[in-house]
Amino acid sequence: MDVPADVQNQIAQFQQLQQQLQMIMMQKQQFETQMKEFEKAIEEMAKSESDEVFKMAGGILIKRKKDEVKIELEEKLETLSIRVATFAKQEEKMQQRYEELQETLQKALEGNQ
Repeated sequence: MDVPADVQNQIAQFQQLQQQLQMIMMQKQQFETQMKEFEKAIEEMAKSESDEVFKMAGGILIKRKKDEVKIELEEKLETLSIRVATFAKQEEKMQQRYEELQETLQKALEGNQ
């Protein structure tokens, strides 16, 4: 069974899209994990009665004011939240394109038999 060149091209696009979708999902998951870590750090700092906390910087711990670290973490959390939302939109669009291409390929391959 010979597969037409246009169908072979669509198969290649489908495989490439599948890889891109997996990469986006992995990156989104990494950002979500970081967000959970920052949320947990903010939560733990709120429990502390001390005005100072230790922050990891280049492999060493540095004593910092809790309020400064909290603001820093909240800003990073906001940035990550925006990135996750962006990746979610990309994932949704790619997933839709993936499903459309999958359907097109199935029809093309069934018609080719």
